[in-house]
Amino acid sequence: MTSSIDLDQPTLASLESAAALVYESMPPTPQYRWPLLESRVGTEVWVKHENHTPTGAFKMRGGLVYFDDLCRTGRPAGVVTATRGNHGQSVGFAARRYGVPATIVVPHGNSVEKNAAMQALGVELIERGRDFQEASEAAAEIAAERGWHRLPSFHPLLVCGVGTYALELFRAVPNLDTVYVPVGMGSGLCGVIAARDALELDTRVVGVISTEAPAFALSYREDRIISHEATTRIADGMACRTPMQEALDIARRGGARVVQVTDDEVEAAMRALFADTHNVAEGGGAAALAALLQERSAMQGRKVAVVVSGGNVDSDVYARVLASRPID
Repeated sequence: MTSSIDLDQPTLASLESAAALVYESMPPTPQYRWPLLESRVGTEVWVKHENHTPTGAFKMRGGLVYFDDLCRTGRPAGVVTATRGNHGQSVGFAARRYGVPATIVVPHGNSVEKNAAMQALGVELIERGRDFQEASEAAAEIAAERGWHRLPSFHPLLVCGVGTYALELFRAVPNLDTVYVPVGMGSGLCGVIAARDALELDTRVVGVISTEAPAFALSYREDRIISHEATTRIADGMACRTPMQEALDIARRGGARVVQVTDDEVEAAMRALFADTHNVAEGGGAAALAALLQERSAMQGRKVAVVVSGGNVDSDVYARVLASRPID
């Protein structure tokens, strides 16, 4: 792969180049203030709506940038990757655009509707393993067997691609004090840090991690990779068992802190987003708001943003969340 993008730290020029690629397939996503949500939180809140992309999640941006670079010297025979859903849709969308066969490996019991969305994009879907980590190991084996390109879940090109949403947010909303970003493997968090640094801003970037998938939080605090089982029932996109060292290094260097949120807090945030904005957020997509609600007292008087990273939640799961108790 021969990239024009700085693979150590995306520069402003790299992010703008990535944005131009992304905008060939989609427009910038909006960032809105919602009066009911601000009443609930008690301060000025901007919502970055990455649930409004053509695949319903932020990761689409990274896939487009990665494939553009991958195909510069000729199309590979095929690509293989592992996912819980949103990364797979990103790969499927970009693979179809560039005419590359794609195989996506998901763990058993994965989201039914995310699986269907990936298959609708023309990918071959294979179920392997009990969690993302085992699916990832299976993807590496399949890629080696076929001689196909193994597309990672974390890579500087993916970070640069998803960082374009942060570029939009920071340019549209000046003087943000804090941005809350959900964390799975960490590309979103690293992309926001990259855009913040490229624009030379002072905004605090807070990573949000599930208490039921605490590996990234444990690793962040101990400054070493710590694996931990992921048992979250709602935030499947955050279900990371073993973090990537590269993502951890960027987070520790550029992140303000990490906040852990429970499944109950995430589900409450999903209900709040629907009640206050009528937007559907998946568990990972609502996690940033869950963290802000947890810290709302400390955020009074500040201009803050939350990233709704995706809205791809199975309808039966969402119905259960909405019906589980009255609007919080």
